[in-house]
Amino acid sequence: MSIKKRILGIDPGFDRTGFGIVDMKGSGAIWVHHECVQTHPADTFSARLQTVRDRLQNVLTLYTPTHVAVEQLFFQTNAKTAMKVGMARGVILLTLADAKLPIIEMTPNQVKQGIAGWGRADKKQVQQMVQMLLKLKSKPTPDDASDALAIAIVGGLMVR
Repeated sequence: MSIKKRILGIDPGFDRTGFGIVDMKGSGAIWVHHECVQTHPADTFSARLQTVRDRLQNVLTLYTPTHVAVEQLFFQTNAKTAMKVGMARGVILLTLADAKLPIIEMTPNQVKQGIAGWGRADKKQVQQMVQMLLKLKSKPTPDDASDALAIAIVGGLMVR
């Protein structure tokens, strides 16, 4: 009997954070859930971070993942945006550490290479591969949720 692996993939951000959940069966993935939490631009930055944390806690409670895969921060030309995304990622990692879940971290290129076979795949290619691999009737949207599903699939393949 194999142990069930449920992987939560997270595409971190302070404006939009994608969550994608898959169950791994052998080397295949089965869709469970995906969503994107959008914070309100009029809220304070700390309130936006709370929104991300609170929704992540809800997702953890509702779907009880066994592992979590989180995309690492990629190079940004706008330092202010990069710092805010980095802080959101920190809140996410702290929430996961509090939940005592194993964390897999990957660069965007590793995710693209793992999902599409090419580290420079564009958003559309990633979306198409996620749709195909999960046998979905339509492309998962928005991009943040689709990316989170790709992160979950690739992360699930890394779990032993």
